[in-house]
Amino acid sequence: MQGFRFARFMTIAVLVALAWAQPGAAAPPAAAPSPPPASTPGPYKGVYTVLKEPSAHTPGKVKMAEFADFYCPHCHLFEQTVVPMLEEKFGSRIEITMVGFPVIPGKLPTAFEMYEQAKLMGKGPQMKRVLFRTIHKDRLHMLDRVIRESLEKEVGLDPAAFESGLASGKPTKAFLEGRRWGEKIEVQQTPTVLLDGNIKLENLDPENIKTVIQSILDSDAAKR
Repeated sequence: MQGFRFARFMTIAVLVALAWAQPGAAAPPAAAPSPPPASTPGPYKGVYTVLKEPSAHTPGKVKMAEFADFYCPHCHLFEQTVVPMLEEKFGSRIEITMVGFPVIPGKLPTAFEMYEQAKLMGKGPQMKRVLFRTIHKDRLHMLDRVIRESLEKEVGLDPAAFESGLASGKPTKAFLEGRRWGEKIEVQQTPTVLLDGNIKLENLDPENIKTVIQSILDSDAAKR
């Protein structure tokens, strides 16, 4: 998938500042400045595109799918900064799920399959955090069985059961389904956010994300 461009969800200055604010972290490669996408007319505030897809909205709650690559430095930064902010602000009113969408060439799908297997065993968010840390801070390789087992234990999973599930093919199938979903909605950069199945955000300025989500929830409240 050579040629995919990374999302510039903050200004380049903010990206660099946040990266250097983390002890031992290197600044992610700078993306070329680009104007934010134009807003598609819709019922909510903020910048977004309404897709011709069915809505998965449940009143009072927003489902956020985050299309991301474990090897993408911008996705890592998004996970460290924006995701916790959204969880703190909206609490139980938001459900965030990562969908693996690889854009960095030359990487094996092992991390994505591990994440999918952890999801099947009820530890998806925990494994996601550990995988991002292992790749970007520890800089370890997932092919090493000993390293994988240490990660599995860290998130509270039985290594034997995990490895058996990993070899079953189910995680690979789930990963490929997620990638096809991203291709269907024409994900062009990572991270990309999809709200309630049909509201696509490529302008990932935190204020824009909060504005759109809050507008959806306010619309629900107004209907009561």
